[in-house]
Amino acid sequence: MDETTPRPVDRGAPDRLLVVAAHPDDIEFCVSGTVLHWIEQGTRATYCIVTDGGAGGYDEQLPRQAMADLRRAEQVHSAKLSGVHDVRFLGYPDSLVEPEPALRRDLCRVIREVRPDRAIIPSPEINWARIADTHPDHRSVGEAALRAVYPEARNPFAHPTLLKDEGLAPWTVDETWLMTGPRPNQYMDVTPFFDRKVEALRLHTSQTAHFDDLAGLLREWLTEHATAAGLPPGRLAEAFQVVRTA
Repeated sequence: MDETTPRPVDRGAPDRLLVVAAHPDDIEFCVSGTVLHWIEQGTRATYCIVTDGGAGGYDEQLPRQAMADLRRAEQVHSAKLSGVHDVRFLGYPDSLVEPEPALRRDLCRVIREVRPDRAIIPSPEINWARIADTHPDHRSVGEAALRAVYPEARNPFAHPTLLKDEGLAPWTVDETWLMTGPRPNQYMDVTPFFDRKVEALRLHTSQTAHFDDLAGLLREWLTEHATAAGLPPGRLAEAFQVVRTA
């Protein structure tokens, strides 16, 4: 590890965590090991899933609304297995997300209701090294969520009906962690939580049943992160870009 390599710094577990994702299963693929680690330390976590997931899956005979209902159920069960009981669905159409004012308002509402110390959101940037992470929904949700975190959720004059009609006071998120971005500066060693991460992801059957070796695929990705972090051989890590937003 040279002096420019981001190190796995222990920043401590947040009291309240909000994780925003575009689709059901995004969290389990990308960051659930870190969430499991923090929950063991007492973090109260909320998941906010922006789309209905209706464009996902591999069964062409299944109606799209049935797919959306199935994916919602899969996400609830998977989150519960990880110790997350507060899962919120915004219901936007899968593959059609834009960082429009209505979405930013809805995300501001969730931020003001949950009042998190830390948020995990998708990066709004393209990661050319991993094309699977460049889904337009991911980047649109990342852009909308970042604008909701800063400056809108903290601004009483942004989306004024949230305060006037719903009584939701402004809230400032201290720290925002971007997932799937091109420039990680924080790695979390999730080796002890790998088996539980795989188990939670397998509950997304509509998305993962076709993988011959799901655990092997995840292990390969997380090993790449651990190597980039300079961790010893055999360790597994999730990657983030940490941004101070207070």
